[in-house]
Amino acid sequence: MFNESGVAVNAREVVERVLETSLSADVERFVELMAPDGVIEWPYRPEGVPETLSGRDEIRAFMATGGRLITFETHVDVVIHETADPEVVIVEYTVHGHVAATGAPFTQRVIAVIRVRDGFIVHYRDYINPLPLMAVLGS
Repeated sequence: MFNESGVAVNAREVVERVLETSLSADVERFVELMAPDGVIEWPYRPEGVPETLSGRDEIRAFMATGGRLITFETHVDVVIHETADPEVVIVEYTVHGHVAATGAPFTQRVIAVIRVRDGFIVHYRDYINPLPLMAVLGS
């Protein structure tokens, strides 16, 4: 469900929109899903990827430049776990795509813990395995 302004009204719907925007590579649409002071974290990441991004401006800047190393084409095996906390959703999926610079194929299993408040992401912790990305980037 979405309200009359088109804002998702529960955490699951926001996560579904996140998945849609990752396939369309629509940075602005993704940033609009973030709270103005929202945070993205990558606890496990390859060199050069920041541990934390804070606020829409910082997220937008990263996503528009260094954040688009991979072009996502499909998500498969998507499982969305709604938790006892209505603000928190855990999503698991496999993403298939290619490396933007070389066209090399890319597959990654993702687990993300996303906290949504008032229709916006306030915290997005992305548990990626950095090894597949490091392998395709040759680092």
